[in-house]
Amino acid sequence: MNLLPKSSKEFGSADYWEKFFQQRGKTAFEWYGTYLELCEVLHKYIKPKEKVLVIGCGNSELSEQLYDVGYQDIVNIDISEVVIKQMKERNGSRRPHMSFLKMDMTQLEFPDATFQVVLDKGTLDAVLTDEEEVTLRQVDRMLAEVGRVLQVGGRYLCISLAQAHILKKAVGHFSREGWMVRAHQVASSQDWVSEAEPRFSLPVFAFVMTKFRPVPGSALQIFELCTQEQGKPVRLESADQLAEAVRERQYYAWLCSQLRRKAGLGSVSLDLCSGDTGEPRYTLHVVDNPAVKPSRDNHFAIFIIPQGRETEWLFGMEEGRKQLAASAGFRRLVTVALHRGQRYAGMESIQAELSARVMELAPAGLPPQQQVPFLSVGGDIGVRTVQHQDHSALSGDYVIEDVQGEDRWYFRRLIFLSNRNVVQSEARLLKDSSHRVQKKRKKDRKKQRPADTSEDFPPVPGQSIDKSYLCCEHHKAMVAGLALLRNPELLLETPLALLVVGLGGGSLPLFVHDHFPKSRIDAVEIDPTMLEVATQWFGFSQSDRMKVHIADGLDYITSLAGGEAPPHYDVIMFDVDSKDPTLGMSCPPPAFVDQLFLQKVKSILCHDGVFILNLVCRDVRLKDSVLAGLKAAFPLLYVRRIEGEVNEILFCQLHPEQKLATPELLEMAQVLERTLRKPGQGWDDTYILSDMLKTVKIM
Repeated sequence: MNLLPKSSKEFGSADYWEKFFQQRGKTAFEWYGTYLELCEVLHKYIKPKEKVLVIGCGNSELSEQLYDVGYQDIVNIDISEVVIKQMKERNGSRRPHMSFLKMDMTQLEFPDATFQVVLDKGTLDAVLTDEEEVTLRQVDRMLAEVGRVLQVGGRYLCISLAQAHILKKAVGHFSREGWMVRAHQVASSQDWVSEAEPRFSLPVFAFVMTKFRPVPGSALQIFELCTQEQGKPVRLESADQLAEAVRERQYYAWLCSQLRRKAGLGSVSLDLCSGDTGEPRYTLHVVDNPAVKPSRDNHFAIFIIPQGRETEWLFGMEEGRKQLAASAGFRRLVTVALHRGQRYAGMESIQAELSARVMELAPAGLPPQQQVPFLSVGGDIGVRTVQHQDHSALSGDYVIEDVQGEDRWYFRRLIFLSNRNVVQSEARLLKDSSHRVQKKRKKDRKKQRPADTSEDFPPVPGQSIDKSYLCCEHHKAMVAGLALLRNPELLLETPLALLVVGLGGGSLPLFVHDHFPKSRIDAVEIDPTMLEVATQWFGFSQSDRMKVHIADGLDYITSLAGGEAPPHYDVIMFDVDSKDPTLGMSCPPPAFVDQLFLQKVKSILCHDGVFILNLVCRDVRLKDSVLAGLKAAFPLLYVRRIEGEVNEILFCQLHPEQKLATPELLEMAQVLERTLRKPGQGWDDTYILSDMLKTVKIM
């Protein structure tokens, strides 16, 4: 039987509740939870000998159950004469010290300071149905009466779904009165009601408003939040912060309800925060794979991403996670990324910490008591060591961290915390330093220390970097682009002038410097902090053949192009990121591909030279515009997309007659590779330059 009103306004009508309880009869009405679900917070804020007023009691069994466990000084009021009569008949002989009175809560018939507790289970929600003037005046009278009948130190316990207008009114009213406001998330109301009852997708909150003695001239306001995962209240600075915290939990509850009902919601991600600090601790992505046929054991699994590997395509990109879910063979896979700056004791402790929370994300149809597997790579949580953390005036906060990759290699990374899932620069550590890290890790295991993302290992100096190895695929492609120069077999003996805009960790210019002994390199970097980072942490050093210019790349090239005798470079490389996150293009900044500026680039490029650009652009229209602009400035344009990444490497030349077909490109790349493999060059055998040019598209 559906007893919901035709409109929410009827919730505030005495006639509606008269009819409601007549039709419902003696069946208890417990929308916002039973005594068992609420008893923890009720016992925390109500003492057995305190005098309690329950407003809008209805026919809930809550008062009866409180009475039966020792809370016997309870007065219940309701506007419905029908329900008051029912409750008197039900409790008259069994609970003689509990009273039921028909009374309007906006006109309480009790003296001032009569009660230590006023308990409200859904009544404010029922009355405050809208924000019309009449309704707000009625609620003002109700809350004023609550304040009047409470003693100093007394509590108004309001069980509510905490919709925005209700939260605004109640919290605003009592905070202005100088009361302390504390919110407890109790649970999700959808877990409490039977199939016959209306369901909510919102969590239930218990607001505890504590009455303080008025202090003239004091503007002190206290707001606190307690959630199920927190052992102690968290102090918040304002009512707005409290409202935001409530909204976040409401959204999470709604999301869980949607995930339980259906699959295929698209990209779903959320952060789980530390109960102690409020800082993000885990990032979860929910990936549905409806193509998998359901069986008892393939409904649901959790995948723990090893520390430091969350930036890899398989784990960090939506398409990669879909591939991971498909290969794992589960209908729903939740990937879990571990945050830097957090301590993790190991896989077992993570599983214990997450088990209850991730089950809230389980799909419909999961068999009861089903064991949900926790998966990972190699069965452990990996290693991440923050070696250094600092702030740059231009790039913001950044970290230098060492992470364990595949085959027990360790890699050093530069991460800007404004874009924490993107690796700005990366270098491989030499084997000897990797071994030192592994030995240190084993030693720590013997001490049974939890994995610490900032203090496990002492700083490793820059000379531990393997300078012969390029980690970034787009850097490998940019180096392969040197095959577009005529006579690549002579590049080791031929003077080669390069301009590299964007230093980062310095891996790209350093690699060219070390492998092309006749090269002379000008590197331009706008952020002086990056030169310090490259030198101290990535093994970079300047020489008589490689100089770093601290300048804006736009200004530097403009100055060169406007000089009386501008230099001419065989190769110009742009690998510079944008500091503006609102743009659809994160590399390079749009000004670097402006037509007027491209003309300046052309003026300092040799006749047979090559201009190589790292393009990262998610906006399809913007990318098409950039490609069209480059094609207008450079008639010969090759595009090489980096598989599994957004990066595309653009190779630009001045003259169409320089055009090479794909077989010729591969042959030139092979010649360059054979040249670099000569003894003494320190070439890494894992590089196959021809692979870098196999999929080049000629525009």
